[in-house]
Amino acid sequence: MQRRVVVTGIGLLCGVGNNTPEVWKNLLAGKSGMAPITGFDTTGFSVTFAAEVKNFDPLNFVDKKESRKMGRFIHLALAATYEAMEMSGLKITPENDTRVGVHIGSGIGGFDVIEREHSAMLQGGPRKISPFFIPAAIINLAAGQVSIRYGARGPNEATATACTTSAHSIGDAYRIIQRGDADAMIAGGAEAAITPMGVGGFAAMRALSTRNDDPAHACRPFDKDRDGFVVGEGAGILILEDLEFAKARGAKILAEIIGYGMSADAYHITSMAPEGEGCHRAMQNAVKSAGIQPDQIQYVNAHATSTPVGDVLESAAMEKLFGEDATSGKLLISSTKSMTGHLLGGAGGLEAGITIMALLEQKVPPTMNLENQDPECRLNYVPNKPRDAKIDIALSNSFGFGGTNGSLIFKRWSE
Repeated sequence: MQRRVVVTGIGLLCGVGNNTPEVWKNLLAGKSGMAPITGFDTTGFSVTFAAEVKNFDPLNFVDKKESRKMGRFIHLALAATYEAMEMSGLKITPENDTRVGVHIGSGIGGFDVIEREHSAMLQGGPRKISPFFIPAAIINLAAGQVSIRYGARGPNEATATACTTSAHSIGDAYRIIQRGDADAMIAGGAEAAITPMGVGGFAAMRALSTRNDDPAHACRPFDKDRDGFVVGEGAGILILEDLEFAKARGAKILAEIIGYGMSADAYHITSMAPEGEGCHRAMQNAVKSAGIQPDQIQYVNAHATSTPVGDVLESAAMEKLFGEDATSGKLLISSTKSMTGHLLGGAGGLEAGITIMALLEQKVPPTMNLENQDPECRLNYVPNKPRDAKIDIALSNSFGFGGTNGSLIFKRWSE
């Protein structure tokens, strides 16, 4: 019999807040995290705004000397992990350290470090490259630094599956506990790609909104006037535990994770398969693994990035899976990216945490800036205002470049 897996801690930070209560409060208030970029000079860029984490000091979480050995995505991962661990009350000791693991990923990793060290090399030659360049930039060092910081000696992994990264990290950590390879996992993702090459690269693809004169209203999932996504940064970390392990130490249980589904589009490097076939299968596989029926799900935190094609295809996939519950408006759906921007590899962790908060608070955060709903997006996206709702089971979607898809299902905790 597979073990039950529960969530005991959440750590979130993004453009709308630097901790979980602040993020949740501002999402319900419809606050936008998007503003002109402050991290670099945007002169000459076609896109000059993003959803930066604000007033963040890594020295609150790591000392100055160690901080210099880490990219910003690692700083953000450590901050979110600190909050999640404090919330969970999990103590890693010599008695349990080999049974506690880490599974934290990033879609891009240390872009800031790569750009800085490349500039140093061009200006001063190879001797100017920092000896900490590689460990500050590579994706698995978020998981590595967390493991070192807390002494977690169990499974240690890092996923890099574009915008599905941290959903896969959480799902894979869930399965590690299910099959008995660990009793607890620190899982999620972090991203810090608001850099000249990050923003410039996505802009070159014409993937980003160009509403430079109105950043707060730029991200408009399911709206007919949407024109692309907004780059966000931040992290989302969950503490997952075997149910019996959590109960034995008297942990407060926040939710249960009951389903995880994956799929590949095998279609195109950036576009979804026709009719959202791949994301439909990911959701379907999650429902199957949870042992439930689609009509038992009351809320979906959609991937919905505000791209012209993606929102339509995800809507089509949900319509196919949920049928009349979707088309009647009974199923509540929202895209919190309308406020947080798109955290890329960190999105799934952030949105998993938000989904759990919806279960805890029995509230659905809104999809902001939904003023003229696209007629091809026919479902109930909870426009512009939060909704009180009875939510027992909720689903969170993440889809990434390369056609990689992941869906997570959480259940409101009850004995």
